[in-house]
Amino acid sequence: MSNLPEKYSLNSEKVAAATKEWLVKRGVTNEAIAELVYFLQKDYYPELTPEECIIHVEAVLSKREVQNAVLTGIQLDLLAEEGKLMAPLQDMIKYDEGLYGCDEILALSIVNVYGSIGFTNFGYVDKLKPGILVRLNAKSDKEIHTFLDDIVGAIAASAASRIAHRKQAEREGVTTPPLD
Repeated sequence: MSNLPEKYSLNSEKVAAATKEWLVKRGVTNEAIAELVYFLQKDYYPELTPEECIIHVEAVLSKREVQNAVLTGIQLDLLAEEGKLMAPLQDMIKYDEGLYGCDEILALSIVNVYGSIGFTNFGYVDKLKPGILVRLNAKSDKEIHTFLDDIVGAIAASAASRIAHRKQAEREGVTTPPLD
């Protein structure tokens, strides 16, 4: 019998599956995120379809950095629901304290992958809270979504940015798509 520690190996498929599973468990579908993307981009691209928005949401969700942020944020929200965080952090997350900005910082780690358009789109949806963000930010049920509302907004903002970059590349005849 060996005393060597077990070798750690991350399974990317399991991380991706867990991300999808936990978003659904928390009431967030790709379609709901795509509605936010459509809201952000419809005025700029009238030919844009909800189906195209879903494709871009899925592309954003396929990124490891995004999956890491989703799983981390949901875990922190769940721990807050269970009252398992230390004081005063427990109350700051439970009540979505206005001066607590770590939820936005985690969300910005997603947007950071997609450039400045993603940042401006994130700020816009974070302020307006349209679509599914209304429910996630409502604080009317026992679920806490302090991190998840910002993460969902960041995924939508990133997908919107991805669309904008791709549409510009199409206009320019560029064959290598930016921001995969």
